[in-house]
Order: sequence, then C-alpha cells, then structure tokens
Amino acid sequence: MEVIFIDRLSLVGELKLQYTQGRCVMRNVAYSDMWQRTLSNAPAMTTPLPREERLVMYSNEPLTQMLGGHALMAILRGFGVEHSVALARQAWELGFECIELPIQSERDLDALRAVVAAGAEIGKSVGAGTVVTLEHVRQARDAGAAFTVSPGYDREIVRASFEAGMPPLPGVGTASELQSALAAGLTWLKVFPASALGLSWFTAMAGPFPQAKLVATGGMDASNAESYLATGARVVAVGSALADPAQLPLLAGILNNHHLGANRN
Repeated sequence: MEVIFIDRLSLVGELKLQYTQGRCVMRNVAYSDMWQRTLSNAPAMTTPLPREERLVMYSNEPLTQMLGGHALMAILRGFGVEHSVALARQAWELGFECIELPIQSERDLDALRAVVAAGAEIGKSVGAGTVVTLEHVRQARDAGAAFTVSPGYDREIVRASFEAGMPPLPGVGTASELQSALAAGLTWLKVFPASALGLSWFTAMAGPFPQAKLVATGGMDASNAESYLATGARVVAVGSALADPAQLPLLAGILNNHHLGANRN
C-alpha cells in the first residue's frame, strides 16, 4: 500500500484519509475555523519518511472571505505612513475590500502597521506583500497582517505563513508552478507578472486548471483590468493606478459593475 504521510499540524481545513484500491488518499473535506486536521484511520508509522518524500497539504481557501466576489485588490507600495493611510481610505471609499502593502523596509513596516490599524476600525483586511523570507513572515505577523503575498511559490514561506495564522497568496508564472501549488492544496494564487504573461496565459491555464483562483498582478490598471477579469482572473491587483486621479472613477466603475453582476447572479 502506498501511504501519503501528513507531516505538520499547521493545516487550514479538515483533511481525512480514504482508502481506494489499496492506496491511502488524502482529500480536503472542509474549511475549519479551528485550523486543524482530522485524520481518520491513518496507518501507524514507526519510521517517518524523509522530508522530501512527505506530502504536506494546505488550503488557503480562507482567502475567499477576503478576495471572493471582489474584482479588484489594492497594492500600496512605498508610499510611507501618511500617504498609505490616505490611499487606503480612498480605496475603501471606492469599494476596495482588500489591501496589500509590500514590506521591503522599516518604512514599509510602519506603513503596514498604520494601515492595519485603520482597516481594523472599519473591518477591512490588510495583508503584507513581497514576503520572500521567513523574517518577512514574522514581521508581517507582528504588524497584524491578515494574509501574506509573495511574488513566487516557496513552500517554506507557505508553511511559515500558515503557522503564523496568515493564509498565503503565493505567486506563479508557469504551468509547473501552478500545478505544484494546486497539488499542495492552494487554490488562490497570484499570477506575476500578469502583463508580461499576457491574456493568452490565463486562457491557456483555464483548460487544465479550472479550479485555480487567480489574482492578476503586475502592470494592471483601469485600462486592462476588465480584459483580465474576462479572461480568467478572479481578481486584479492594481497599484500605482490608485495614485492617478484620472483612473479612480474608472476603477470605481469596475468595482461597481462587478458588484452589480455578482448580485444579479
């Protein structure tokens, strides 16, 4: 019998083992607020498998509560404390629900803490972006971030984010990365750099990976957001567009159109 060994308690979602034709198979059952695993009929193992042979399953479906049903996400990069808070409030007034602040300096961390505090007052989720080291994960947690975002797919960052209580949004840019992330249980994935990959990438990936919930990031603004949403992106993340007064009414229109469409459906 081939055994899939589950190593770690840091799983978001209840998992259980089933036996199918002599093979031990793991499937995701349901999201649990307790962030725990349930293993039924798991075979006893006296000798753990080597780390590279262990299959660890995660689920970042809690991101659906933050991103699901919202066409746009805001990225506030390098604006400093006061401007970041002002742009965040502006974004919330436009209809944005989710905001990401990349953390690459102490100034960025100060801005993240300030926007987290402002968001907490009105029940908005704020995440930490450009999380590429374990130290970044710690800093994001200490600043009160609700989730982490990374430009690439790093299993150690994913694991550490879950253990810190923050569902991760890792980045992918190839079919292999997308397949690996989905196999690990991750369904919400950042596509970066989306503008360089192009609309055809989203069309091509939709065939073999219809379960993927993709967030188009990189080079996105009011002029191309609708095209990416129509081609397979669940969410489009916009950054510098938020600081362009000419784009604000266009972004508000996109949010409103998709909100109305969701209500009709």
